[in-house]
Parts: sequence; C-alpha cells; structure tokens
Amino acid sequence: MPIYEYRCAECAHEFETLVRGDNQPTCPECGTDALERLMSLPRVKSSSTRDLSMRAAKKRDAGQAQDRMHERIRYEESHDRHG
Repeated sequence: MPIYEYRCAECAHEFETLVRGDNQPTCPECGTDALERLMSLPRVKSSSTRDLSMRAAKKRDAGQAQDRMHERIRYEESHDRHG
C-alpha cells in the first residue's frame, strides 16, 4: 500500500495519500479526481542529513525559547503596571 504525492488539476492543492488497490484518490480540498501523480524524492538518512536536521532543530528551538522569553517579559511588564 504505497503513499503517493498528488497535485490537483482543479485547485493546485498538493497532498500525500495512501492508495489501496484500485481506489482512485480525490482531492481533499475540492473533491475532484483530476489529479496528477508527482514524483516522490527518496528519503536518505546519513550522518550529514542527521547533522542538518539537528542544526535546524536547534535553530528552531532557540527561536521558540526566545519567543517564550519575550512573551514572559511582556506579561511581567503588563502585570507590574496593573498590579
């Protein structure tokens, strides 16, 4: 039961879906069956892709931590003014 990637010819929505047997998938956005099957790129795991993923995760986590800190500071300043 392969998972295929599709692009809708009507609304251009791109999505993945599990295709079982001879079932014809439909677009989850507009419901049409006018779909173009896309070529999926293979997923490769290696030490370099792992390193890239880890760097991206650390950058994302640092940004989220900074956002939380700014939100806490805003809350504390607001609380101090009204407290």
